[in-house]
This record gives sequence, C-alpha cells and structure tokens, in this order.
Amino acid sequence: MGKGCNRLRGLRTASGNPGAEDGDPMSWPLVLYDWGGWNREIFLLVNEGTPAMFLPLAKLFSYLLGNYWTAPVVMGGFWVWSRTTSDVDRSLELRAHLARFVVAFGMAFAVVGASKLLFDFPRPPAVFGHLWHSFGSVETHYSLPSGHSAYAALVAGGLWPMVRARWRLALLAYVALVGWSRLAAGMHFPADVLAGWTVALGSLVLSSRLLKGLLNAPRIVAPGVTGEECNCRSAWPLGVVANDDRRRPL
Repeated sequence: MGKGCNRLRGLRTASGNPGAEDGDPMSWPLVLYDWGGWNREIFLLVNEGTPAMFLPLAKLFSYLLGNYWTAPVVMGGFWVWSRTTSDVDRSLELRAHLARFVVAFGMAFAVVGASKLLFDFPRPPAVFGHLWHSFGSVETHYSLPSGHSAYAALVAGGLWPMVRARWRLALLAYVALVGWSRLAAGMHFPADVLAGWTVALGSLVLSSRLLKGLLNAPRIVAPGVTGEECNCRSAWPLGVVANDDRRRPL
C-alpha cells in the first residue's frame, strides 16, 4: 500500500486500533494529519452518522457540484457574465477575476497532484476496510489532499468578490457541503478536506499577487500613445483594448 498507508496503519495502532503495525505516537503524521486520532473519529462520525435520506445530496455535491471537471463551465460562466453586463468597469472586473480563477486553478491542481503522489496517504477504505457508506468504485490511494474540496474553495473564492453578502453565505454553504460529501461518500478524511481548502486559498492569494505584478510591470509605449490609452492594467491579459481614451471589452 506504500509508505503513506504504512504510516496510517501505525497511527491506528498508536490510537489503540488492533490489526496494524506498531507506530510511533509522536510521529509527524500522527500530529499533523491524524490529530491524535480525531481525524479518523470525525470521519467515522460523519460517514456513519449521515442518514440515508441525505445520501442523494452527498452524491450530488460529491460527483457533480463539487467535481473539478466542471471547471470549464465555471470559466465559461465568468466569460458570458463579463460579455453580457452593460457596465464596462464591471466587465473588466469580471475578466480580472476570471484570469485569477484560471491561474489559481492551475496552481492548485499542480499542488494537489504532486501532493497525492508524494504522500500517497490511504483513503478511508484502505484504513478501515469496511465503511458504513461508500459510493462508486473503492479507491485506496492518494487521499491527501481532497481535489474536490480544493475545487469548491476555488469556485467560492473566485466568485466571492463579485457577489453580495447573502450569496457569500451560499458560497460558504457550498464549500462546506462539498467537504461533508467527501466524508459521507467514504472518499476522504477531514484532514484531506482541510488540506484542499488550504491549497485553494493559497493558490488564490498567489495568483492575485502574480497577476498584479504582471499588470504593474513596466511596458514599452509606442511614440504618440498617451498614458490614458496605455493604461491597460486591468485589461492587458483579459481581452480588453483602449480606444478613443476609453477601455472597452472585445
């Protein structure tokens, strides 16, 4: 099962679970990942405690609404929103957040993929054997971090600056429900979900700083072009040009 699986077997023994090799109770996976046994206990509480009537909701958020394969739909939605709004400033702002989301998405899933291969922590079926609730095919490898949770946090972070307070509450609920669904489906531990959220947040912050740095970089201006005409800080990578001293979307 790999080094990651052996580590968590050791954590099970350290927490009093039979049937695994002896483990070091002060090892870093126990402290940072298993939380002294609470990571597994919270998982079992959610997975076993989810009523059957809520399982269709868990499937909806786990396999559709939280699925990172829907990223092109989100990107297309940003683009259509920017093209259909009549407010030019609003259009530019939407395209800026679209660029931020695209860059953050690439960063996040590069980190998620590398982390899964690097750590190779086992999924709950590999640790417990039998689960109360488990959807789809049984997966045993690459638990840390949760890609679905990272994607949900990216979507919420991308939309956050563009919506009002009531919609922000809906975004928080969306992120929480996707995270819950991954536990209810038997696919991830709480630490995997938390790690996914952390990766997404870090990627959004880094993408914002990267784009800001690129847009503020010195540029060579052709002779005769005014400062207003070359003021494309919000527009340069987003499909916007200057025309008659005004910026307009292409």
